Amino acid sequence: MRGIAGRDDGARPRLQKGRTLVDLFEHQAKELFAEYGIPVPRGIVAHTAEEARAAAEQLTGRVVVKAQVKTGGRGKAGGVKVADDATDAYEKATAILGMDIKGHTVHRVLIEEASQIAEEYYFSFLLDRANRTFLAICSASGGMDIEEVAHTAPEKVAKIPVSPITGVDRARAREIAQAGGLPQQALDGAAELIEKLWAVFVDEDASLVEVNPMILSVDGQVKALDGKVTLDDNAGFRQPEHGVYVDKAAEDPLEARAKEKHLNYVKLDGTVGIIGNGAGLVMSTLDVVAYAGEEFPGQPRPANFLDIGGGASAEVMANGLEIILSDPSVKSVFVNVFGGITACDAVANGIVSAFNLLESRGEQVTHPLVVRLDGNNAALGRQILADAGLPRVELVDTMDEAAKRAAELAAVGA
Repeated sequence: MRGIAGRDDGARPRLQKGRTLVDLFEHQAKELFAEYGIPVPRGIVAHTAEEARAAAEQLTGRVVVKAQVKTGGRGKAGGVKVADDATDAYEKATAILGMDIKGHTVHRVLIEEASQIAEEYYFSFLLDRANRTFLAICSASGGMDIEEVAHTAPEKVAKIPVSPITGVDRARAREIAQAGGLPQQALDGAAELIEKLWAVFVDEDASLVEVNPMILSVDGQVKALDGKVTLDDNAGFRQPEHGVYVDKAAEDPLEARAKEKHLNYVKLDGTVGIIGNGAGLVMSTLDVVAYAGEEFPGQPRPANFLDIGGGASAEVMANGLEIILSDPSVKSVFVNVFGGITACDAVANGIVSAFNLLESRGEQVTHPLVVRLDGNNAALGRQILADAGLPRVELVDTMDEAAKRAAELAAVGA
């Protein structure tokens, strides 16, 4: 059941304005919730139908077999089914495992005890970029149709700004639940759950924490029946335990290698390798290259996002080139650098040293490199590269012309 928090699910870390975002599977989100004392149904992950049968036998009674994929619409696609007993769970798991849901293959299912639902609600915390704050979204009309509710009856969906300074305590959580129209009998339980979700959101460096549905059970307990969590991987240096959430089977091998080298790299689907310094510049470079590529056969597009940061040392540049050039789809490379604190002559020396370092590793740079340097000591940086006479390196003065040249070289497969 997908919510309304603007999440674009994916099987691997996603790129958003220079940030990598890691989506959790539902069972991972619920395991995290449970660590914070948030009520969730008991569940067991199964990778085979036999494991599903064993899990259902352990849970006893009716269970729900839920496809574990990082996309919405599982229920409507047939990826969530109720099973009456262990044999039925085996049959339901057999049907769901291997299913394709919006391009995502189901490799595991969550076998979860069935809940007796009285009412369904919606709740999420997310980062409100436009207003540079946090946002709580709450509605008494949760469930599979929440997106339709948000579209046809927006007054039923409360959007409450949350100050990062004052945060959310129990009293504030109750106010949010009341604004969302939750009934009196659910307010205490919802307030407690919302307060704990805020702790998850802040303590785990999340950009999204969503529960849809948040349910009121027939015995009066408020639970998180589903869970979606998106973590900001840029906070990984202070969240080492988040490594357990990485889906190794779905992780792109180039991204894994780049992560080992501490590079801010995201694999894309084009043929022009991109290296830049600063997330904003790199994002702009992606747009300019994509636009320039429209003029050429095959419409070359960016093959990656790679931000080398403020210091383009020889090792950082060499590691970046190594990752990009090992991508078989890359036909050309565009190095786009604006000299600021790190001057362009230092960047140029880094490129020259990177070539020497790669050569010492027995690796030859066989792809054309288009280099654009601007800013502090740009002229000196260009002179250093010109004097070095590096093979297949072209210097272009402007960003637009450099992007056009890189796209052209990729188009002809130079």
